[in-house]
Amino acid sequence: MQRTRLSTLVDTIVFKLQRFYRNPWRRISVLVIGFLGGIFVAQALSTTGGQEADWDIVMATFVLLFTEGVSIFVYRLPRKQSSNLDIRYSLFTESLNMFKIGITYSMFLEAFKLGS
Repeated sequence: MQRTRLSTLVDTIVFKLQRFYRNPWRRISVLVIGFLGGIFVAQALSTTGGQEADWDIVMATFVLLFTEGVSIFVYRLPRKQSSNLDIRYSLFTESLNMFKIGITYSMFLEAFKLGS
């Protein structure tokens, strides 16, 4: 591929972002933000879908397809092995998985709130 200014700029930005998020605290903070974002989105989906009874099944179908699609995407990818015992996914894959976990956790919380 030809080295243009745009490709050099993109490569430099990607390298700096990878180096920036290599810090464990920054990585954990991105994963926590993904988890809390999943909780927020699930709360919003359940309240807007619950306003009108017509959207309940449609919202449940979209949430189910999203969570299953993310699970297929995450768990079928090959993992990077950074040391002998430490096997990691990429930051995007981990944050997407945490977003999915946040959605699932929030749906369980909503079910417990409605059941009591």
